[in-house]
Amino acid sequence: MNFKDYLKDATEKYGISLSDEQLDQFDKYYQLLVEWNEKINLTAITEPREVAIKHMVDSLSCWQADLFEAGIAVIDVGTGAGFPGIPLKIYRPDIKLILLDSLNKRIKFLQTVVDELGLENVKCIHARAEEAARNKALREKFDLVVSRAVARLPVLAEYCLPFVKTGGIFAALKGMKFAEEATDAKKALSVLGGSQPECVAIKLPYLEDKRAVIYIKKEKSTPKAYPRKAGTPDKNPL
Repeated sequence: MNFKDYLKDATEKYGISLSDEQLDQFDKYYQLLVEWNEKINLTAITEPREVAIKHMVDSLSCWQADLFEAGIAVIDVGTGAGFPGIPLKIYRPDIKLILLDSLNKRIKFLQTVVDELGLENVKCIHARAEEAARNKALREKFDLVVSRAVARLPVLAEYCLPFVKTGGIFAALKGMKFAEEATDAKKALSVLGGSQPECVAIKLPYLEDKRAVIYIKKEKSTPKAYPRKAGTPDKNPL
């Protein structure tokens, strides 16, 4: 089986239906990922079946019909190789997407993917989250903020919640320690204007590991003091 076959099988088992055009876009994305991964470190996972399940389907695990209203503004903080932002954009082309990453090499890769796949309404921004969140054009401007495999939730919340508009949602895609992280983040979420976390367990096809998406609603504006300067959230979590 090739990558498209693995992806079609995995998405169908997960309950997601992709068009032939979307499968072609995902396939092109995969080819570019493997090609660029030889030049810059994008992912440790390159086998087609593993990428299909652990990157592509996992990225789509935060999709909910009532959350992804037509034309919503989404930012993927610390997007890395484009997960979960690009898979979400392929699946829901109408979203307005910003891919934010601190490494310019990755931004060049992401821009290539966007161009090659013909994705519209996508901006790739080179910046640290702590700095970008102080930009008036970005702060509290997004209906949905997504992030995957960036930092523990108490730290990640400080990076991400400042981007969420009041009433919007922050969705963190997490691994097996999601419940522990959610508990540890409660103080930070309260300080930053977020609701208590809602953990939705995820079961990916063919995998037995524990995963979840943690959803946090932005209940009030984030105080201007946050995020703190670069490096501080990680060294001294709230």
